[in-house]
Amino acid sequence: MQKHYSAHWGWLLIVLSTLLTAGCMWVAVAEFKQGSTSSIWMGLYLLALVVGCALFTIRGYTITPDAILVHRLLWATRLPRAGLQSAQFGPIRPRINIRIGNGGFFSFSGWNYNPRLGLYRVFLTDHRRIVLLRYPNRAVAISPAAPEEFVRDLALASHAA
Repeated sequence: MQKHYSAHWGWLLIVLSTLLTAGCMWVAVAEFKQGSTSSIWMGLYLLALVVGCALFTIRGYTITPDAILVHRLLWATRLPRAGLQSAQFGPIRPRINIRIGNGGFFSFSGWNYNPRLGLYRVFLTDHRRIVLLRYPNRAVAISPAAPEEFVRDLALASHAA
């Protein structure tokens, strides 16, 4: 049995994505108007940046019997259920948090580091709906629209197997 959860975009992601997209498009148009070869290349680079980042948009999450799928625009990232030790809904409140990866251009994805969790993977759209998945040697943070239901359904599916 499969259960799908949409990815709710929090206000921070909406604001950052809108500002970054609008800023890149505005500068790209200004570069195209200049008409020089280097300006056209810069404009094309900015357009490619927007399109490239859009490909990593997180659309939702699906619980399957053997995996949790993180849906992007053209593909899904597979998180195996084998070895999953726990899933917990709640904030990650580190004093120190270092982000490596996409920080608000259609998702918060990549890697984060904090002293409590170490290096962990993130696939987030809303920092208020974090589900932390713990494996023996790693952790993954996701943000389904209904996090409490997601954790409950993940536990129910584990018991049914």
